[in-house]
Order: sequence, then C-alpha cells, then structure tokens
Amino acid sequence: MVMEGGEYSGTNDSELRASVSIDVTRSASSSLRWRSLSSLGAHTSQVDEGSESVSEVGDIGDRALHSNRYSVSGSFNFSSAEDIQLQSYGFWRHDPAASHAISTVSRLPEGIISPLSIDAIVRDEEKNQASTERIPKLLEYGSCMTHLAFFGILGVLTRYLLQKLFGPGVAGVTSDQTILYLDLPSNMVGSFLMGWCGVVFKADISYRSDFLAIGLTTGYLGSVTTFSGWNQKMLELSVEGHWVFAGLGFLIGLFLAAYSIIFGVETSKCFRQLLVRNSGYGVASSRKSWRVDSHKRHLAVLAVFLLLLAGLWTMSGILMRQEFNSNSSETQLWLACIVGPLGVWVRWFLARLNGRGLGKTGLLKWVPFGTLIANVSAACIMAALATVKREVNTKTCDIVATGIQFGFLGCLSTVSTFIAEFNAMRESKYPWRAYIYATVTICTSFCLGTLIYSVPVWAKGDN
Repeated sequence: MVMEGGEYSGTNDSELRASVSIDVTRSASSSLRWRSLSSLGAHTSQVDEGSESVSEVGDIGDRALHSNRYSVSGSFNFSSAEDIQLQSYGFWRHDPAASHAISTVSRLPEGIISPLSIDAIVRDEEKNQASTERIPKLLEYGSCMTHLAFFGILGVLTRYLLQKLFGPGVAGVTSDQTILYLDLPSNMVGSFLMGWCGVVFKADISYRSDFLAIGLTTGYLGSVTTFSGWNQKMLELSVEGHWVFAGLGFLIGLFLAAYSIIFGVETSKCFRQLLVRNSGYGVASSRKSWRVDSHKRHLAVLAVFLLLLAGLWTMSGILMRQEFNSNSSETQLWLACIVGPLGVWVRWFLARLNGRGLGKTGLLKWVPFGTLIANVSAACIMAALATVKREVNTKTCDIVATGIQFGFLGCLSTVSTFIAEFNAMRESKYPWRAYIYATVTICTSFCLGTLIYSVPVWAKGDN
C-alpha cells in the first residue's frame, strides 16, 4: 500500500483509504502514538544509523505502560523505514516530542502491508477511538506484573518439561543435570514461538490486551528460553578441556535459535494468509467484545490472574515442602516456580534501558543494553552459584542453588528476546551489528563466568 498523489493504492476499500488519509492529515494536531501494523514480514526494512529501533523490537519494559496511559485520537504516521522496522515486530511507541509533527508517508517495501495489516489498522483505529479513559498507573503496573509472574511460571514449567522430554536421550548428560543444562530444545521452541507471538501476531494479541502481549512475550517466551544455563554448560565444557565442543555449542545454539525465529515468522505468515482467505480473520467488528478496554474489564482480568498466580505459588510451596526430603529434581522445580517471577520482573524493568544508549548523548542506541545486562548478570550469578554448589557440596545447598539457577536466573536471562533483537539487526541496514551484539553478549558472559567459576581453583593453587 503506497500513497500516490494523495490517494492510497493497493486496496479496493475506498472508505478505508479515505479514513486513513484523513487520519494522516489530522496527525499534525493530535497526540501521537505508534501502534503495530501486524506486518507479514519486513525483511527488506532499512534502519537509520543511530536509531534505537533495532534495540527496542524485543522489549522496552515499563516504558510501554507509560505510552499506553495517553488518550489517542487514532492517527497514523509512517515517517521512516525505521518505523516500519518497529511495526514489523508488532511494536508500538509513544513519542511526545513528535506529537506536533506533520505526518509523512513513505513508500513501503513490498509485502509490508497486506489485507490483514489493513484489518489491523482498522482495529487499531476503533480501539483508539474507544480508549478515552486513562488506566490508573497502579492498575497498569499491577496487571502487567501479575501477567508477567503467571506466564513466567508457565515458562519455567514448559522449559522443565522440554528438558525432561529431550534430556534422557542425550549422551553424557545425567538425569540430575537435565533440569539445568539441556536448554537447546527450549531455546529453539521459545524462539520459534517468538516469531508467532512476538512478531507476526503481536499486534493482534495487543489489540485484545496489551498486558497479555507483554505476558506472553516477555513473561512466557522469555522464561521458556534461558541464556544463563546455555552459557554455563559451555563454560563447564571448556573448564573440563573441551574447548572445541564449547565453541561449537555456542555456534550451533545461536544458529538454531536464529533459524527457529525465522521459521516461526514464515510459518505464522502462511497461517495468517490462510486465515484471511478462508475465515475472514481480521474483521474487528465481530471481536470487540473480547477486548480488555475498560476499568471493569481490567479489574476482572487482574482478579482472575491474581487467583491463578496465588494458586500456582501455593501449589509450588506445598509440593516443594513435600519433595524436599527426597532426591527428586521436582524439589528444585517447585522452588524455581516460586522465585522465577522475580527474574521476570527484574528483566522487564531492565528492558526500559533498551534504545536509550549511553550517557546524555545516547551513544550506541542500537545496542539493547537492558537485555545485555540481564543476560550477562544472570550468567555471572549462575557461575557463582555453580561454584558454591561445587565447594559446599551438600544436599540443601544443591537444591536451593539449582532452584535459583533454574528459576530466578533462567527467567532473568532470555534467548527469545535476544534472538529477536539479533534477527532485527541482521535484517536492518547494518547487519554487522547483529554479530557484534551476539559476540559481545556471548564473550562477555563466557569470560566473566569463567573467571568466577575458576576462582576457587586458583585460590587452592596459591595455597
């Protein structure tokens, strides 16, 4: 869909063309809010140098809540290729500084706007016109953190099930190592699902509920995948002298995760096309009743998720107490479910650093420092706890340390968000940024983790 002489081409819906054209003109005097456009892929998107777009496609933490509190008029604005990159990843943003700027429409790459994307525009316009109430800040944070905690626990359980499913058949890995080290299947599954929920269908999920979109992507998919456990396994392989296997583990793990999200995007695009053709998917008028767009509905959903979260925490506490005296790995699992949401919350707050850059000048805005700090810090703490377990070597210490590793640190670090950012950089105008970002994340985590893990060895050697 492009603008030619003030008219939109590429669609037969004249009313929609007129409506969007009016919105573009009206944007000069209205509040500006970026919304996702349910893109079917933006592999030819170009991102301007110095832009924060690529570092914000994964998550921006509670900054997303601040943007949602503003009443909006439903205007649309396509100002540059970097905005298309944001929209292609189901991302929205509020830019107060641009609220009085006149909208410009740039020619969009082929395949960016589809009939389903137009449906997303119509749905977003209706949602914006209906959203005249401001959600209280306390309700926003409460709803978001409840969603994150609930889906974070589900992510922990899913990761455990995947590791138990694929663990016994892996040579050289014992059953007690399964809970912590076999993260490759969960990283692949989480990255694949990120292509569905975090890229292609994120706008549709957000149309129903912004908190649900955050809960599924940051909470669930961020907790299904874990960077710290993957790094720890490669670290221990290198300490044991298997440097080649450690290097291959990083390369193969990165390759499989990167292609998992690409496969997820491509399959979800095909699925959307089938929905559009066969079932009239995207007709907003038939789905208004499912939107969480009022105080009463937000309170009702919050009450439901609070009950579910309380139930999961209570069940985890009871089961952990029952299994504590046994040698079963389920004890570590239930402890992980209790502390896992803390890791999700910390990662979510750190994500507000994505796209901010360094210092007042915003140096290196393209680096997602929030995700980088979360992954590196989790890898360092993981190595420290592994060192404590090795030196203390008691049953209670193993249970507590492994539960914290699998739960808190597994949820604090993430591969799905990391790989979404990597993929966005790789498809941008500067693909070399993706490999620099991946190299910095992996090498910093690995080197710091090795130093921490090797401290007791050096100390004993000096004595």
